[in-house]
Amino acid sequence: MFDGIGEIVLILVVVLMLFGSKEIPDIARFLGKTMAQLKNATNEIKNEIQKGARDNGMDLDSITGGISKEINKAKTEINQMTNPLENVDLGLQKPVEELKENIEDLSGPIKRQS
Repeated sequence: MFDGIGEIVLILVVVLMLFGSKEIPDIARFLGKTMAQLKNATNEIKNEIQKGARDNGMDLDSITGGISKEINKAKTEINQMTNPLENVDLGLQKPVEELKENIEDLSGPIKRQS
């Protein structure tokens, strides 16, 4: 419906209309404290899980390392399927660079359009 900024502006306008300008700082402070408490709670849970795993002799690095290897393998396979010529050297890099230099010598530096 909206693109990012439009949604944020709409939400801010609705909040301003509902709560008024005097209540917004209190609401923001409450939300900040709540998010900090949630972050601390999740970090505590994560640390307890890791501590329990270490106490039971589990090697967390080997568990997460295996997952990371599989993810990297999948990324590599997807990249090869979507762009099979990415890592193939056709011997065109040097001639293209020379041609680019010749064009720049004749017309000045090439400006890329964004």
